[in-house]
Amino acid sequence: MSKPFAITLEVGSSLDNHTGSWRTLRPTYVDHLPPCNAKCPAGENIQGWLFRAESGDYRGAWEVIIRDNPFPALMGRVCYHTCESACNRGRVDECVGINSVERFLGDYAAEKNWDYPLPEKETGKKILVIGAGPAGLSCAYHMRRFGHTVTILESAEAAGGMMRYGIPRYRLPREILDREIARLERMGVTIELNHEVKDVLAEKQAGHYDAVFLGLGAHLAKRAYIPAGDASHVMDAVSLLRSMEGEAQPMIGRRVVVYGGGNTAVDVARTVKRLGAEPLMVYRRTEQKAPAHRFEIEEAKEEGVAMKWLSTVAEADEGEIKIEKMVLDENGYPQPTGEFETIKADALVLALGQETDLSCVDKLGVTVEKGSVVVNECMMTSVEGVFAGGDMVPGERNVTVAIGHGKLAARAMDAWLAGRDYQPPARGPEAKFEKLNTWYYSDAPKTVRPMLDLARRTDTFDEVVHGLTEENALFEARRCMSCGNCFECDTCYGVCPDNAIIKLGEGKRFSIKYDYCKGCGICAQECPCGAIEMVADSK
Repeated sequence: MSKPFAITLEVGSSLDNHTGSWRTLRPTYVDHLPPCNAKCPAGENIQGWLFRAESGDYRGAWEVIIRDNPFPALMGRVCYHTCESACNRGRVDECVGINSVERFLGDYAAEKNWDYPLPEKETGKKILVIGAGPAGLSCAYHMRRFGHTVTILESAEAAGGMMRYGIPRYRLPREILDREIARLERMGVTIELNHEVKDVLAEKQAGHYDAVFLGLGAHLAKRAYIPAGDASHVMDAVSLLRSMEGEAQPMIGRRVVVYGGGNTAVDVARTVKRLGAEPLMVYRRTEQKAPAHRFEIEEAKEEGVAMKWLSTVAEADEGEIKIEKMVLDENGYPQPTGEFETIKADALVLALGQETDLSCVDKLGVTVEKGSVVVNECMMTSVEGVFAGGDMVPGERNVTVAIGHGKLAARAMDAWLAGRDYQPPARGPEAKFEKLNTWYYSDAPKTVRPMLDLARRTDTFDEVVHGLTEENALFEARRCMSCGNCFECDTCYGVCPDNAIIKLGEGKRFSIKYDYCKGCGICAQECPCGAIEMVADSK
């Protein structure tokens, strides 16, 4: 009876016997690209800063964010958080509230008076940035971190670009914007206001700048031909929103028609509602095809904004607007019907998109196509040393995209100044939901951010969406499933039958003693986040 017992010990104890000779596959720790990171237009390491935030290391989390995006407090308010639409957690219960945690960290940093790190050394290079919008501010920040001397020239009386002159205060309070810009100036970035640049080439030569970033933005409203009587009150959305930064409110009357279906149209409608008017949005396509984000439309409806879909403005005259009904053809495109209705209106606001005034780059020689400056994959224009980003280049137009442009341009510009070609970091394979063991994660619905009472939203410009408390932000960060990357949960360490998994200490993850590992694959099967793969053994 004793001999079989001895055999059992000999086979089962990997502490006494090397079992690596049995193995055909070996477990290997991997780092995959989380889907949230992959979708972030600013290129943030979202999973990286959530990992720090969930342990209460808010300073570390904030520092990870500002490696890529210097304005988490702003992004937590105006970003359309495409990262959340890609979040794998959304297939378990609800996506992680990434945007709300980012806002918390940005506000927490301000509360604690954290400043940006100063450059380790000065390079002596001079950088000219045209425009103090999100793209220009982002580029200036990153170039200053590299140690370059940065000057921003801004034509307006205050910095911020469309964040100030295009986004209403109820979405982005101006004290938050001013606070972030002040931090940038404390870092050493010079901002010259009321400085209209009429000739970029002349400015570059006069200031002896080594490189230039163009972040002009799109401040000119697109026009549409609408027959209008002499007394009709027609204005554009950009001008109306910009006028909200002045002392006198725009004269719009009681009944306002907003022509357009994008986010700007929604912003205008919600703004005039707060001014005491009765807004009506008119858009030629269906609600489902409207370019405005769904949550923007829903919030506008809650506030009493009326909407008329499949309709177009045919004529504007004193005190009334003629609207033509549209119908979808067999391909889903709106077509006129010849059916009209006339409604009473004191003003018509055109929200049909924006364009960039490119007259200041005429002598620079950059290539322009269809009203946009052409850039390469690293944001350089056709002119060496001149980069561009934001709304003035082809692509999607929003603040987060612009901030990403500024970062990419800065890294490429820094490399160009050093005589190198910039090579963006390689992106690994994306972490797939199918690789996760979701049974390790208990149900934890997304934390809903509190909102200003509806009764107060229609007559005040107070911020509508509020932030999370520290307790809620901590809870929300801990909902992250760390897709595709080890977060040291110790599952592999606990399930390995051969004691082949070695803990290396906090933050250092694990190693594998392959002499003891027999390649059973239990660690890979049980890893909650899919951070272990079985690969062909090379022995």
